[in-house]
Amino acid sequence: MIRPKTQFAVLIVLGMTHFLNDLMQSLIPAIYPILRESYGLDFVQIGIITMTFQIAGAMLQPVVGYITDRRPSPYSPVAGMMFTLSGLLCLSQAGNYATILISVALIGIGSSIFHPEATRMARYASGGRQGLAQGIFQVGGQAGGAVGPLLAALIIVPRGQGSLSWFAVIALLAMALLVWTGRAHHQNIKQMAARKAAGGASAPAHAPATIALAMFVLIFLMFTKNAYGESFRSFYTFYLIERFDLSISSSQMMLFLFLIASAAGALIGGIVGDKIGRYRVIWISILGPLPLTLMLPYVDLFWTGVLTVFINLIMASAFASILIYAMDLMPNRIGLVGGLFYGLNFGLGGVAAAILGVIADSYGLDTMYRICALLPLAGLVAWFLPRLDTRPAD
Repeated sequence: MIRPKTQFAVLIVLGMTHFLNDLMQSLIPAIYPILRESYGLDFVQIGIITMTFQIAGAMLQPVVGYITDRRPSPYSPVAGMMFTLSGLLCLSQAGNYATILISVALIGIGSSIFHPEATRMARYASGGRQGLAQGIFQVGGQAGGAVGPLLAALIIVPRGQGSLSWFAVIALLAMALLVWTGRAHHQNIKQMAARKAAGGASAPAHAPATIALAMFVLIFLMFTKNAYGESFRSFYTFYLIERFDLSISSSQMMLFLFLIASAAGALIGGIVGDKIGRYRVIWISILGPLPLTLMLPYVDLFWTGVLTVFINLIMASAFASILIYAMDLMPNRIGLVGGLFYGLNFGLGGVAAAILGVIADSYGLDTMYRICALLPLAGLVAWFLPRLDTRPAD
């Protein structure tokens, strides 16, 4: 059977929409220093903002994925972007803590609707090159998450909270692009159904015990990976300001360097996973940064920047392989798996942010980073993952 061609145009446009979606999301932690100064927030309240946003983004994703598995909805990401647009405008005008929480919840709900079907779009357009497809899709999201703090430093910090409304045009652009990908996805759905009707090869079934063990390990690895990542997304700017006396703008630039490494790591991890298998990439990406994380709390500003870039470059390579590994375990539940793991990416990170906020308030940011330095040890549990051959057949 001839493998379908990889639809690079669809994947690139999907990567662009993921870039725009995650750019808007990343504006939330990027403006924490402004919100903290304007409203007198402590680290626990900062952590609760992150938790609200990420739990709102987590709740609906598996539900949306389950529904779209049964009834694919090519245009559902457009509806998700409408929620993001509403939340962004609301946040730009928020005058109290409660309104801030409502605003970030709307943005989180928008992401919960966007990711499951967009993940399916990438898989259907992959032509069998799943790692490359997810790498392109995720590199867009990671790059958007990196550019957000940069734009916040250049636009929002000097002009204030109200300038968030300027980014509404980004949501409108993303909606237009998603209409185009929705049309292409509609054609892919029909072609996929035709191949199944013609007797195409069905995906292999895995034993329930195999699926349960692998999913437990993957979720645990996701939590530890996200906990370490949240220590930077939510608190890195405060750490740099407190320890090295950087300005808000300079700390945002350092955060940009940390986050842009995620983009390269996501793409590299997807491509390498196609070559050597998901299991090896998961093992390397979680456990590999341990020596660097142990050094980080004790180095100067220059080496802090260098180490954080390399740590995130390695860690970011995990998510594509974790996601595709889970899809290969449950190949008939692509939307559910995509929704579950993107939801976990939000929800587990939000819980971790709240916990880390308590540690930072109680013991200080230095102690928090020394504790987080041990989290890559969790990569040892990857040994319990069933050895699946997740590389595509030639």
